[in-house]
Amino acid sequence: MYATNYHRAASVADAVRLQSASDEAKYVSGGMTLIPTMKQRLAAPSDLVDLRHIAEMKGISVNGSRVRIGAATTHYEVSTSTELKVVCRAISHLAAHIGDPHVRHMGTIGGSIANNDPAADYPSAMLALGATIITNIREIPAEEFFTGLFETALEAGEIVVAVTFDAPAKAGYSKFPNPASRYAMAGVFVAKTGDGTVRVAVTGAGSNGVFRHAGLEAALAANWSVDSAAGVDVDASDLLSDLHGSAEYRANLVKVMAKRAVAAA
Repeated sequence: MYATNYHRAASVADAVRLQSASDEAKYVSGGMTLIPTMKQRLAAPSDLVDLRHIAEMKGISVNGSRVRIGAATTHYEVSTSTELKVVCRAISHLAAHIGDPHVRHMGTIGGSIANNDPAADYPSAMLALGATIITNIREIPAEEFFTGLFETALEAGEIVVAVTFDAPAKAGYSKFPNPASRYAMAGVFVAKTGDGTVRVAVTGAGSNGVFRHAGLEAALAANWSVDSAAGVDVDASDLLSDLHGSAEYRANLVKVMAKRAVAAA
């Protein structure tokens, strides 16, 4: 690793001040992506501004049907939250299957969505739940937040401080994990609101990252059932193909994971 200066921010305002002091500074939360990248000498920030200890960015609150999760909340905390399990067990299930125990105790929801890895789990939950991403300067609908592979709508120096969403009437998540990394080769999050709106988001399979699947949404809106999901054709033309699996293989995985997600919901 290259030499870098470490700063522990005490507040969001403090983090912005520290980051803006250098053109080469980067925010770090769990560090599950940035630190390995630095070790490989693929990134060399002059300064690291640690967000994990900012109290206003931590914690989970449920107010009626409205859920708020602080960006510095760890995967482990999401996976074990009793409040979350009552209103949206699917997102706790998702968090419980991210990486290994070390990753779950260090990684944070804010770090995951800000990085927007194309095989990360949380982006699919944010899209399917119709979440809002709250930053230090604005609120961004999840539909507008994820813009491509490792790309988001975040501007330079902007910090994700929390995510919010309304608890769904039904929701489920299932993924087929890479056996080594446990990233999703295909993961599907399904959610149905009280008014019948259905959203289905797919991660790990898209050539341009996380996306919603209109065909599955229409089928499940008409008939919320495993059989309905099974009858949808998944087009492989826009799916990822790599050494782990072809686009056609992933297309089949998307259908299988959708069926399992509906069953879980």
